[in-house]
Amino acid sequence: MIADKFFLVTGGAGFIGSNLTHHLLERRAGVVVLDSLTYAGHKASLARAFEDPRFTFVEGDIADAELLRSLFERYRFAGVLNLAAESHVDRSIDAPSAFIRTNIEGTFRLLEAARSWLDGLDGRSDEKAAFRFLHVSTDEVFGSLGDTGRFSESDPYAPNSPYAASKASADHLVRAWHRSYGLPTLTTNCSNNYGPYQFPEKLIPHMILSILRGGELPIYGDGRNVRDWLYVADHCSALAAVLEHGRPGESYNVGGNCERSNLEVVNLLCDILDERRPGKDGRSHRERIRFVPDRPGHDRRYAIDSSKIRRELNWKPEHAFESGIRATVSWYLENEAWLQSVTKDYQLKRLGMRGPS
Repeated sequence: MIADKFFLVTGGAGFIGSNLTHHLLERRAGVVVLDSLTYAGHKASLARAFEDPRFTFVEGDIADAELLRSLFERYRFAGVLNLAAESHVDRSIDAPSAFIRTNIEGTFRLLEAARSWLDGLDGRSDEKAAFRFLHVSTDEVFGSLGDTGRFSESDPYAPNSPYAASKASADHLVRAWHRSYGLPTLTTNCSNNYGPYQFPEKLIPHMILSILRGGELPIYGDGRNVRDWLYVADHCSALAAVLEHGRPGESYNVGGNCERSNLEVVNLLCDILDERRPGKDGRSHRERIRFVPDRPGHDRRYAIDSSKIRRELNWKPEHAFESGIRATVSWYLENEAWLQSVTKDYQLKRLGMRGPS
């Protein structure tokens, strides 16, 4: 289904989007990336893709209805993979309006563009039947877990941040467009990703960059907030499996079955970089860890039950956490030029401190 077909990847210059673009091109698909190139989207993450004749980059906004209409008419996409999103919880606390526009209005405009184009395919039933709209979401829509249990696809939504609420809203729109209009949609809710091309506002690249710059390593609260971690290449293989074999109207949880506390993650990064980039004073990077006031509304634990996608689509992650982290550290050390180019205007400063008054 993927080879020799054209797909629209929104947000394709971001972290997961750029990795997915490379994955699809390796599968011999044609890819059109639509990205507005906000602070977290970078053409440098698509450098290899620009060398492929099956790749096209379009700078633009997914809320631009006329642009979307023209792209659908020109490329006759076999599918849409919607990864365009504002995604940083701290930023959503400081400035939620951008999250409402991109994550909710943008998803609405994209759904409408796909629906309108499909409605115009009279007499092309095969093309219409093969089309898929894959919406990529997050486990944060489910809220916070206690010490036990995992999120399943049937769990009620309980978002606790503006970011999570905007993604939950988008998920509901996608479901409604399937139920109301018959749009062949698919939704995935994924756990925390890590790997190449991730902008260093997120925990793992933030800590790597802080260590390389010789700064302190701030950890929220007591560092015991738990996340389920998934290497980004495994997420990309899951998205391809859902795109090819998922049942329209269904949602699939994608997780690594790999729970780690924030403190465990940072300690492992320190240990690896003690080997690869030891401090000049010979002291462990762990000594630079500092606990800082917690994020307002910080969810305590996420864990994903990914048994459905494993059972129905025969998918499973291929990367163990420690080997994936080591590969991630190696990538950042080998691509410091990329890291410097995307962070030239980025300050490692604290965001998201606006809590209840």
